Formats: sequence, C-alpha cells, structure tokens
Amino acid sequence: MNKKTVEKIFDILTKEFNSSIDTELVYCNNYQLLVAIMLSAQATDRSVNNVTNKLFSVLHCPEDAIALGSEKINHYMKTINYHNVKSKYIVSMSKLLIDNFNGEVPNDFKKLTSLTGVGRKTANLVLSLAFKKARIAVDTHVFRVSNRLGLTKANNVIETEKQLTKNVPLTLHRQINNLLIPFGRKYCRAIKPKCQQCTLRKWCKYMQISC
Repeated sequence: MNKKTVEKIFDILTKEFNSSIDTELVYCNNYQLLVAIMLSAQATDRSVNNVTNKLFSVLHCPEDAIALGSEKINHYMKTINYHNVKSKYIVSMSKLLIDNFNGEVPNDFKKLTSLTGVGRKTANLVLSLAFKKARIAVDTHVFRVSNRLGLTKANNVIETEKQLTKNVPLTLHRQINNLLIPFGRKYCRAIKPKCQQCTLRKWCKYMQISC
C-alpha cells in the first residue's frame, strides 16, 4: 500500500474515531498504569476500571503489592479473566521493580519485558502511554484490521508490528491503537464484518476478496 493511501486511510479513521485521551484506563501513576495494562489482557478497559476503582485505593506502588500479597490482591480481581495468575504476576512484577529499578517503572523496552507478566504488547503500551514514545502495541484487533486492510501482510503480531512501524508514518504510531481498535469493533469484526457499511471499503484488500 502506497504512502498516499495509508495517509488517506488514517485521515478517515482520525475523523471518525479520534479521541482526546490516550486510553480509557483510569490510573494515577506509571505503576498503576502498568498494573492496569497487565489486567487488560483478555479483558475490556471498562471491566479493568471496575476492578481498579477499588484495587487502586490500596495499591499505589510496588511496596503496597508486597504488603498485600497475591491472595489479598486477588480478592479485588474476581471479575477479571485469569485473576489468579494475574494477582501473582503483580506481586512478582512489583518485587522485580523494587529489586532492579528502585521501585520505578523503567522507560526501556528490554527492562520492561524483564518483568513478570509483561510481554511485548504491554511494554509497548507503557512506553506509549507513560513515556509518550512512538510505539505500536499489536492486539487481536490491530492484527486483524491491519492485515485485512492491507496495511500489513503478516502471519503474527511481531511481524505485524514491524510492518506497521515501517508502513505507517511515525507521527501516527501512538494513534494506531486508538483508531484501529474502535474501527475493528464497529466495522471490521472477527465474525461477520460490516463490509458494506465500512468507511474504508474502497481500499480494503479483504473487501475485494471476501465481501
């Protein structure tokens, strides 16, 4: 896909889905942001906010996680998918923050992914949201939409991230999630995509083949 088409696609997406906020997750500091993003795996931002509304009243920093322990943290997280595992990850991640980074969330991809429960997508989101870096976090929506549209042609999320980084202008990297995710929910659904109503059907590779 040529640069002019890519820019046109994102211009349309920006007009329809642009938001003044970076994320719907509610948090007060970088540590709480990291925890919220960890909880958001296989969960919606709304469901995470419902949990952190109470959890963050007692969990402000890594030291709080150590004092509470995974069992007490888990008590606040019963409605979140994989809450048993995530509560243990939070405690382990917090210990590593204290031991290796003086309790501060690091501004570095390699250091972030050294933390328990922090994968590539989580690290990229933290770098984008907390440190305003031009990073792309590829979730299932971004993977599906970017490959269907023809922005990428990849078989996995890592290759999708690499191709988006190359094919999409740097100034748009931090907006990719805010634009492709709502677009995927509204039009480009995994099952029964609304191709005929799609505002990008003119350029969509999937539309040309399947719809």
